[in-house]
Amino acid sequence: MKFQCPLIAVSDMERSKQFYFDVLGLSVVADFGANVTLTGGVALQTRETWLRFIGKREEELVFGGNAGELYFEEDDFDGFLQKLAAAEGVALVHPAVEHAWGQRAVRFYDPDRHIVEVGENMAAVVRRFAESGLSAEETAKRMDVPVEYVKSLL
Repeated sequence: MKFQCPLIAVSDMERSKQFYFDVLGLSVVADFGANVTLTGGVALQTRETWLRFIGKREEELVFGGNAGELYFEEDDFDGFLQKLAAAEGVALVHPAVEHAWGQRAVRFYDPDRHIVEVGENMAAVVRRFAESGLSAEETAKRMDVPVEYVKSLL
């Protein structure tokens, strides 16, 4: 068995395709109308066909459950934050935060209130700590990861 991709139901396919292109730079790989695959391995399915596939009624499909997310990593996290701030109508789950291990992240909603997280690429975190003067050992301790992991990213 092989995992293929996450699939999310959307209420407006064109709006969702535009959002994922404008905010995350994802392009359409395959467009079958009711089902669209984007670069990065994300699939979008129209709400109507999704309801038919799973045999549920309209009122049984609830967007904005805050129980999962699509996770992406970005090398230029500061640049992405600028792009996100300039995007119209994007609602944040929370502003950018720095986690205990040093990775910065921001979470926001797509048009159907699916959570999207963009985290700083872990190699960029290691580089940022190294550029601040931390040794590989100090970086590993700061991030609570093995020294070998840090060295593999330097």
